Amino acid sequence: MLGEFKNEAFVDFSREENKKAMEDGLAKVAAQLGREYDLVVGGERIRTKDKLRSLNPSNTEEVVGFASKADRELADRALGAAGKAFDSWRKVGALERARYLWKAAAILRRRKFEFSAWLTFEVGKTWPEADADTAEAIDFLEYYGREMVRLGGPQPVTRYPGEDNELLYLPLGVGLVISPWNFPLAILCGMTSAAVVTGNTVLVKPSSVSPVIAAKLCELFEEAGFPPGVVNFLPASGAAVGDYLVTHPKLRFIAFTGSKEIGLRIHEMSSRPQTGQLWLKRTILEMGGKDSIVVDAEADLDEAAAGVVASAFGFQGQKCSACSRAILVDEIYDKVAERVVERTRVLAVGPARDPQNFMGPVVDESQLRKVLEYVEVGKKEGKLLFGGVRGEGNGYFVKPTVFGEIGARARLAQEEIFGPVLALVRARDFDDALAIANNTEFGLTGAVYSRDRAHLERARHDFHVGNLYFNRKCTGALVGVHPFGGFNMSGTDSKAGGPDYLSLFLQAKSVSERL
Repeated sequence: MLGEFKNEAFVDFSREENKKAMEDGLAKVAAQLGREYDLVVGGERIRTKDKLRSLNPSNTEEVVGFASKADRELADRALGAAGKAFDSWRKVGALERARYLWKAAAILRRRKFEFSAWLTFEVGKTWPEADADTAEAIDFLEYYGREMVRLGGPQPVTRYPGEDNELLYLPLGVGLVISPWNFPLAILCGMTSAAVVTGNTVLVKPSSVSPVIAAKLCELFEEAGFPPGVVNFLPASGAAVGDYLVTHPKLRFIAFTGSKEIGLRIHEMSSRPQTGQLWLKRTILEMGGKDSIVVDAEADLDEAAAGVVASAFGFQGQKCSACSRAILVDEIYDKVAERVVERTRVLAVGPARDPQNFMGPVVDESQLRKVLEYVEVGKKEGKLLFGGVRGEGNGYFVKPTVFGEIGARARLAQEEIFGPVLALVRARDFDDALAIANNTEFGLTGAVYSRDRAHLERARHDFHVGNLYFNRKCTGALVGVHPFGGFNMSGTDSKAGGPDYLSLFLQAKSVSERL
């Protein structure tokens, strides 16, 4: 009997057996570094001369692996293979497709520490951050399988005399999944599993920064028994292959998580019908954020400071949900700023493999340069309270950085940095703080720390974000608990991990028979 969905428990690394299991996972992965990973098209492995090289951001002399790169010819082959697989996969029953996901979840659960170790090596996730990524991937598989069972049969319709009526959900066709590097397992797993459990087939194009984790996930899907062509692994250049696929007339939908700029480009390009195209392409877009935590005079200031620091610097601030701005009412600004700096000062920064470090590296050299450029901007726009320098070691380390007295319209308060840089913004009162919180083009996550019920209810209605939290951090959405997606330039509010998500990969068909 199918049990109720429950979130995967996080690992308690204070227990010796769990610490040993993670160390064993790291050792197992270390022994596999530097290997090559082939494209997978219709179940066939293809090796190309041109490759992506993945580096360990904690130690840039260490190569995690090499992934073959696709070109347009191989993209066409993948489209053909996915199209052929769709003809049979779409006819597989909903419960049977769900069982593939549950099998994949069982395999991933058994290999949890190994996959978390890959996240530590390839993108610099510390032990708890890696474990949370892996747990979320398991949650997506378990949750979407159950959701497909719910949606798989005829849906309720109003009875009408003399007719037999039904409403069915059908898959769309062949889709493209474009995944980011910051949650290279969970987000890729979520988008891919949602697409295939609904009866579609996909081409998986991971971030060029994290192709090895994507290859490992595709190997896991193969181990779970997915038929050839249902999931095709296609790492490639966005300019060379991504644009080509987005505009291809045989592609039915694009599921994307990444930057606002690329998301808007996909949205624009996919909206233009091509010769031979029979449908309007569907885009499922999760883009950026400029997320705020508001603290008012009635808040528990210690809890607020702890939530701000955890949200700002977890995974080095490289989450679209990260707290990039703390908006503090004037009455308590200095007290909270002092507490934030105190908590930031003790954060250990270093190789993600070392469990003593709270922060690892930013993901690559480009991200490092971007963060340090924003540090220089911040020095001109406000007061540097802590950090603002590179960390020690042979990796892309940046000290957690706090700027005070940043204006509400300053660049540091408006632009997505995607790194460990926090702007403290002073507000006159709660009304002013809420207005500042809403003053960006984004609308992804936000939080309010307050004991004032009127303030919380005001924010419930007027704080314009897709995911709003009261008296807790603004990161850490759980599948099924906090359906995730944002407003405005943060995307299409796709609500991943929620009851509406699978419908984005389906089309409804109404059938009526006169009796």
